[in-house]
Amino acid sequence: MNTLLRSEFIKLRTTRTFVALTAVAGGLSLLVTVLTGVLSDPQPEDVVVDIFANDFSSAFILILAVIGITGEWRHRTVTGALLAAPDRLRFLAAKAVAFAGAGLVLSLLITAAVTVVGLLVVGVRDLPGPDAGELADYVARSAGLAALGGAFGVALGALVRNQVGAIVGVLVAMFVVEPMVLAVLPEVGRFGPFVALPTAASGIDPSAVGLEEAGLLDPELATLLLLGWIALAFAAGYAVLRARDVES
Repeated sequence: MNTLLRSEFIKLRTTRTFVALTAVAGGLSLLVTVLTGVLSDPQPEDVVVDIFANDFSSAFILILAVIGITGEWRHRTVTGALLAAPDRLRFLAAKAVAFAGAGLVLSLLITAAVTVVGLLVVGVRDLPGPDAGELADYVARSAGLAALGGAFGVALGALVRNQVGAIVGVLVAMFVVEPMVLAVLPEVGRFGPFVALPTAASGIDPSAVGLEEAGLLDPELATLLLLGWIALAFAAGYAVLRARDVES
């Protein structure tokens, strides 16, 4: 397992797609932080959400994880990987752990950068500073969600061999299907794994992100249900991987 993990971390460090998308995630997070800090006038109770809660690593690491595992088939590297480590459960678990770890580190780096930039902005504009406890809670929850996003992406990618199909499917589910369900059937949509549950688990006030009508779950319950979604997707992905002919 250690050998598999080392191999996965090497792939992450040396893959241009990973480097490019992590740079985009960091740049977008900082850009939104600066723009909201310059253009808004948050109240003390809203300053963390309005200026400091701009970590987009969860969504990006989910997509990166999908790309990472489906790329094994696209680039025909899965055969060699499974010949070196025939246990497909270990293979899938190593990828899930690697991307979960990458999500955790990426989130911590981005939130650290956002915090520094956010503090500079509020200092220059003489805006109210963030509550340290609330900010620390957001950082911890955001890092945890990014880790879960990495594992979830691997599980989802294991279900769909085609890389483009998998990425498009995740994006459609994230930006079209689940928001529509939330708008039309909020009592159903609040159990969705792409928008509702991550938002609830982050502890952010639903009204701050336009989901006050959805009746989001408590953060602890949302986290448990999100873990359930990941476990279900992982089990299904492993079943598909186990039955799949890696040569085809």
